[in-house]
Amino acid sequence: MSGTLTFRDISTVIVNYRTPDLLETSARSFRKFYPDVELVIVDNGSNDQSVEVIESFVRSNPSSTKSIMLEQNYFHGPAMDRAARSIEKEIVFFLDTDTETRRGGFVELMLDEFNQNEKVYGVGKLDKVNKRGFAAEDGTITVLLSPYMMLRRKVYFDLPPFRHHGMPTLENFSAAESMGYLLRNFDISDYIEHYGRGTASKFGYSLGFRGKLDFLLNKVGL
Repeated sequence: MSGTLTFRDISTVIVNYRTPDLLETSARSFRKFYPDVELVIVDNGSNDQSVEVIESFVRSNPSSTKSIMLEQNYFHGPAMDRAARSIEKEIVFFLDTDTETRRGGFVELMLDEFNQNEKVYGVGKLDKVNKRGFAAEDGTITVLLSPYMMLRRKVYFDLPPFRHHGMPTLENFSAAESMGYLLRNFDISDYIEHYGRGTASKFGYSLGFRGKLDFLLNKVGL
């Protein structure tokens, strides 16, 4: 077993696309309880007020706040992948913009899961999905809900990267399970409110024909 993981070993990553109001709430509410945990804000080429919001967070806490300003919208999954490859911490905590942290204490508890077993890849709220990434009671793939999940980075690099998909993590978690890595359930909704579809409700998923095909095939059970 390697050394015990602490706050020094975590980067919190928030990916933003043209939702400065949501970003402000998400980042500020997290910072209220964890002012010293590294925060990395990734902007997907917003070219709007988001830039000012991000710069303000970096100025207010430059020692533990960083930004990754992408020149265009690479979409959520690829942006998460870029963040995972850019940071240096052992643990990455992905947090969506449409969340609000209500109380602290969860980071410590989630870290305990990693410290107890080196085979633990991720900690968060578990769900079952089918092969197309849709939630299903008889789903065969176990995933963590991506709006608030914590992952071990060195394991991430052994797996398929997050991609542009309705569920960007689908192939990654499917491969993790087949390779014997563990996902631990943690009811993070007791600590963080996820309002849902904050960016998608404004801009959609931009999945094109493939996304529509997945939706239709799922509806007919294929």
